[in-house]
Amino acid sequence: MLAPKRVFAKIKRVLKIAGPGLITGASDDDPSGIATYSQAGAQFGLSTLWTALLTFPLMAAIQEMCARIGLVTSQGLTVTLKQHYSKTLLYTLLLFSFPAITLNIGADIEGMGAVSHMMIPMVPSWLFCVVITATLLLIIIKFSYQRIAMILKWLCISLLLYTIVPFMVKQNWKMIFTHTLIPTIQFNKDFFSIIVALLGTTISPYLFFWQATMEAEDMVHRKKTIIVNKRILDNMKTDVNTGMFLSNMVMFFIILTTGSILYSSGIRNIDTVDQAAKALQPLTGKFTYLAFSIGVLGTGLLAIPVLAGSQSYMLAETFGWEAGLDKKFPEAKPFYISIIISLVVGLSLDFLRISPIKALLYTAISYGLTAPVMIAIVLHIGNNKKIMKTHANSALSNILGSITLLIMTAAAVALIYFLFQP
Repeated sequence: MLAPKRVFAKIKRVLKIAGPGLITGASDDDPSGIATYSQAGAQFGLSTLWTALLTFPLMAAIQEMCARIGLVTSQGLTVTLKQHYSKTLLYTLLLFSFPAITLNIGADIEGMGAVSHMMIPMVPSWLFCVVITATLLLIIIKFSYQRIAMILKWLCISLLLYTIVPFMVKQNWKMIFTHTLIPTIQFNKDFFSIIVALLGTTISPYLFFWQATMEAEDMVHRKKTIIVNKRILDNMKTDVNTGMFLSNMVMFFIILTTGSILYSSGIRNIDTVDQAAKALQPLTGKFTYLAFSIGVLGTGLLAIPVLAGSQSYMLAETFGWEAGLDKKFPEAKPFYISIIISLVVGLSLDFLRISPIKALLYTAISYGLTAPVMIAIVLHIGNNKKIMKTHANSALSNILGSITLLIMTAAAVALIYFLFQP
């Protein structure tokens, strides 16, 4: 009995120390990400495993910049854009971000409803969607920032389920090692669609806004000194790197699972999130099916508050509303109303019969196309000494950020090119 208690206590301590970086990284593996990784594995086997290795340093570098901006300025990324850059640029970014975020929320709710219905067939998926939406709204409105942050941290554990699944079947580890280290590229529209979707769902613009705002708020809630010092920056980097590593590890194992099991069994197309779980059951057993399904629910509950929260913070910071998950509903009505609207609009997608897997993939592709602009802006802010003072980007941050910008831009241009080819 002592060993489990010690393990539990150790996990609790780690979660207590961990900050916004862990939550940001874990929320990146939402049902949208799971669907995209599953589609990549089912459609192309192990050929996209290398993307998990590639994206880790890139997304860690970008999220570290956003976190540093939040710490140094003590405000969200939207406020920084509003104060130092053109309002036209800000409104354009909002215009392109909101449809993708709302579609992402709706697709996540729909995917969670479909998986819940698969596990309990007597309850229709639309009813599960309504219950999930109502539960999330209750948690977001009722609980304080500290309570929500702790709930989100514990939900991160659900991601570890995906690291178990590949070990339930025999694997060709030499082939896995080769595909991880040596990139495989196919010059066609389908392959580049998946690559842009993978890049878009891992390096998502909404996470940039969430990271900066949460770092600023976390400083307030932890009652840390306003002066940003080396210890605070080192802790932030550790937190961000841990979150991004967890995110990419899950990405790797989901592609590995679907690539080695579904692809090799001739299942090349996944139309829904629950279909991926169903396809695994006869091939690997009920445990894998349950692990995959519970993971979808856990990641959805983790990601939707982040999606809705990031969108509402962007609106509040743009129009000067009172905002904060620690505030009561009467203190920040516009902020919470915008969260309610985004979840209700997202819920409506289920009743419009929009395919969740298509919505998820379109969302990821949308992020992939808009991310280069946001990365360029984050790089510019990170090097702006009027804003960052003595904490401007290091040479390594600029190198990794520039590589990220080039890769995201090249992938987006390639996708546009192939979309217009016969």
